[in-house]
Amino acid sequence: MGFKCGIVGLPNVGKSTLFNALTASKNAEAANFPFCTIDPNIGIVDVIDKRLDQLSKLSNSKKKIYTNITFVDIAGLVKGASKGEGLGNKFLSHIREVDAIIHLVRCFESEKITHVNAKINPSNDLETIKTEIILSDIDLIQKKLEKNKKKFLKETEIETLKNTLKDLNQGKDPDVTSEEQYTFLSSVGLLSIKPKIIVCNVDEESLSKGNQFTEIINKNYPKEKIVTICADIEDQIVGLDKSEREIFMKEIGLNKTGLNQLIKEGYELLSLDTFFTSGPEESRAWTIKKNTLAPKAASVIHTDFEKNFIKAEAVSCDDFIKFGSAEKCKQNGKLRIEGKDYIVKDGDVLFFRVNP
Repeated sequence: MGFKCGIVGLPNVGKSTLFNALTASKNAEAANFPFCTIDPNIGIVDVIDKRLDQLSKLSNSKKKIYTNITFVDIAGLVKGASKGEGLGNKFLSHIREVDAIIHLVRCFESEKITHVNAKINPSNDLETIKTEIILSDIDLIQKKLEKNKKKFLKETEIETLKNTLKDLNQGKDPDVTSEEQYTFLSSVGLLSIKPKIIVCNVDEESLSKGNQFTEIINKNYPKEKIVTICADIEDQIVGLDKSEREIFMKEIGLNKTGLNQLIKEGYELLSLDTFFTSGPEESRAWTIKKNTLAPKAASVIHTDFEKNFIKAEAVSCDDFIKFGSAEKCKQNGKLRIEGKDYIVKDGDVLFFRVNP
């Protein structure tokens, strides 16, 4: 599995430009008028991992398969979206199945690009998006609690929905206290509980040090993950070959592309790790939640592997690269035999033994 991010924001803040840059595509129409994106654009991007490159080379693998991240570009939301303004209800439904939400806000002035509001105010933009998401969730919960639908719910689920509704009516984020509650509310399709990353879209001059708008965002949202990018620069970068890209990034003082920043923050936000399988047929990266037990990690490869799990042969990626193979790691005492209680670590190279 990879993970799935929905990109939301008001019209003309740079969502489609960012989407095109992140996915190296021109699928998303970028135009200077609201609602130029109507149906969601979806792009799947490989998460390039140098560790996998080395493993594949050492194992002389026929195939190399990276894990991936899916971006969903949602049309611009406006005030009243939860009630259908700007076709908002349709757009909100497109992000109910994503793992995390990227809240893109405009943090630059430009007379050439119109804004739905007369004044650039990224904090107000974020609050508009938050309000519409909350109102949409309130409507969803109220429908779930209707008498003819409530009978299909457990008492604990009804209680969770009522408590969540109370929080949302007060403008608060839902107070989710257990994994069970989170799983249930996710299955309902609530947007308010989804982890989010705030992305400030700035002009080139503000990319390294920020500006008055990014300062306000950082001040007003101290607990949120915040990434600063320039969507136009990202769009230029993807059009360059590798050597040109490195020179260009060095010239403008950019250490990481926006894609790499979002992948890093996304993995941290969702508490994700990567493990590897490697052999002559293929070397492959797999994404799992942190603290995943070996049988559950095996199920990512095939669902039957979890119930038929016997043991896992484990080598750290560093040791595999150092010694050159799992066999040589074994000879040097670096290969471990792990059972059902083993918690998979980021960078593990695993071979699962399962009953046929």
